[in-house]
Amino acid sequence: MAETQCPSGEGPANLFGLTQYDYCTSFFGGEAPLSQSAGYSMVVLFGVIFSIITSGLIWLEWKFVGASTSSEQFNTAGRTVKTGLIANVIVSQWTWAATLLQSSNVAWQYGVSGPFWYAAGATVQIILFGILAVEIKRKAPNAHTMLEIVRARWGNTAHKVFFVFGIVTNIIVTSMLLLGGASVMNALTGMDLYAACMLIPIGVVLYTAIGGLKATFMASCINSWYVLVMLCLFSLCVYAGNYYPLGSPSNVYNDLQTFTSTPAPANATEYPSVADLKLGPVQDNKGGSFVTMYSQGGLIFGIINIIGNFGTVFVDQSYYMGAIASKPSASWKGYLLGGLMWFSIPFTLATSLGLASRAAGLPVSATEAGNGLVPPATATFLLGNAGSWLISIMLLMAVTSTANSELIAVSALISYDLYRTYINPKATGEQIKRMSRWGIIGFGLFMGVLAIILFEIGLSLGWVYLFMGIAIGGAVAPIYFCLTWSKASATGAIVGAISGLISGLVCWLVIAQAHFGEITVDTLGENYSMLGGNLCAIFVSAIVCAVISFIKPQDYDWQTTREIALVEEDGLEKEVDAPEDSSQAMNRAAKIMKYAGWGFSAVLIIIWPVLTLPAGVFSVGYFTFWVILSLIWGLAATIAGFSVPLWESRDTLWSILKGLVTFSPNDEPTNFDKDILAQQAFPTKSFGRMDPPTDDSDK
Repeated sequence: MAETQCPSGEGPANLFGLTQYDYCTSFFGGEAPLSQSAGYSMVVLFGVIFSIITSGLIWLEWKFVGASTSSEQFNTAGRTVKTGLIANVIVSQWTWAATLLQSSNVAWQYGVSGPFWYAAGATVQIILFGILAVEIKRKAPNAHTMLEIVRARWGNTAHKVFFVFGIVTNIIVTSMLLLGGASVMNALTGMDLYAACMLIPIGVVLYTAIGGLKATFMASCINSWYVLVMLCLFSLCVYAGNYYPLGSPSNVYNDLQTFTSTPAPANATEYPSVADLKLGPVQDNKGGSFVTMYSQGGLIFGIINIIGNFGTVFVDQSYYMGAIASKPSASWKGYLLGGLMWFSIPFTLATSLGLASRAAGLPVSATEAGNGLVPPATATFLLGNAGSWLISIMLLMAVTSTANSELIAVSALISYDLYRTYINPKATGEQIKRMSRWGIIGFGLFMGVLAIILFEIGLSLGWVYLFMGIAIGGAVAPIYFCLTWSKASATGAIVGAISGLISGLVCWLVIAQAHFGEITVDTLGENYSMLGGNLCAIFVSAIVCAVISFIKPQDYDWQTTREIALVEEDGLEKEVDAPEDSSQAMNRAAKIMKYAGWGFSAVLIIIWPVLTLPAGVFSVGYFTFWVILSLIWGLAATIAGFSVPLWESRDTLWSILKGLVTFSPNDEPTNFDKDILAQQAFPTKSFGRMDPPTDDSDK
């Protein structure tokens, strides 16, 4: 029997005979399983290695395939990216540090409902975004950013308002990335928090500034593959490995039931550190059990998750980059496949690592869980230092893959919506590319400083995650209406977005004061305060925007969005038009995506949870079915993630391989279709119909 790590601790003995954790009130106890040198090496070498890999891949594509090096290529990847790569990019972009860390935290808190609501509540936005992806290809095929579309339709005032919302979104997302990433690197390696905040972005800045959007896509695909493989590894370790007291769904089920049927220690009221372990039955869960969807806390989290994540998808330029860069036929397919693949990451991973931390009785405190340390604790328990290494690399993959997307997104907003629009309207492609690179470097440094400030204020990853819907939810409905509703007006959009923000903040503060008697960081971070603020922000905005637009509709035809100009000397690579990319095919795709998007959303957030209610507290058989479903979903996502992009890229891969073997580069210059270059200045706003609509779906 192993000796306890906490001989003088106040905690209880481990329920399952893991004596090394007897009396402990913290898993890590302030001691990191890996050395500081390991942490610094990981962070620094990771950035350097990825810079070399992605730059090398970009060079190979230029040398042997003839890819362009224009500003259009830098910021839009030539608009020819296919379904498999888009799906993997979506998986990687949407796999934040919070996905890996916060999803297991809610499993630790609420049981099986936590991973489900995290997965379902953040998948519907990606699937529904597929609707906007199709509309961008139909109504603004030459756009570089979403805000260009806003300006072309609603003018400069709306453009400035939504520019602020867009930048705030990028700031919140990058804050969460570094808060989670730095916390875990500190816990696992002892690496200084502030050093981690500054060093993590540097490596990302290197390869993003060199290779642009295509480099971030390639890096994101590699990151997605690693995360999916690790997901399968850890879930199989928990449910099929030889790791006592885990090893099978029935073992985990019995352990969870034992955990919740054991009363909290008598000294929990005397020692706050013991109370922080949250032992005993789960508050507000049916039967106090972890294995039930009857969870008040889980449901409240699910609602906040659904509302908040609409903002971080629909208002985040990085997701529009994928839609803009894709082939027309790949736009909606990529987001649909990517959303279903991504569902497996929080669902499968947190159902494994999050529940396993409870099933093994690991002494993870609520403070550690709130800082995202549940997955590192379980991985370290399962695989020792190897588990710490694997989860650290997995986390770095998640942080950097989203960070590179945020960097290139912010650089696009700066170069196209600030520099080209208000400072130098006649900017050349080379000037725009230079400005994009400066934007990447500047925002990368700003990310690190901001994370340090948030640590000093005392805001955790979970707090910022719940707050984001209040800050940016007001912009969701107007942006959705911009591409899908012809009557939405500029006045309705502006007033709706601002009123949503104000009402969200007011509700948030009022509920904290009324329900908890004071306004503090802690009371503002409580579920009820965050729930009220999130609901007010998104629904007040939608109602105000709709009412004003009905009273004074715009009656828009999207003509000016179709006239958005490319940079003069930067064309698009000429390809043979495929039938699936024709206007008729995209009109059909728009109708299919609306049915698929709303249909899958209804299944995930309404039908599926309702069907679980008759089960009440799960039986061992029902729990086994639940676990097997999560494992199958994870394996299927991994297979699709590898096979689809490799198959679609077989011609490019063959050209590169042939060029490497024969040393015969593609000496023919890339062809550009000069006829598609828009020579006009950026169009002015239009409030009247210029031509009759060609399709009823535009209304």
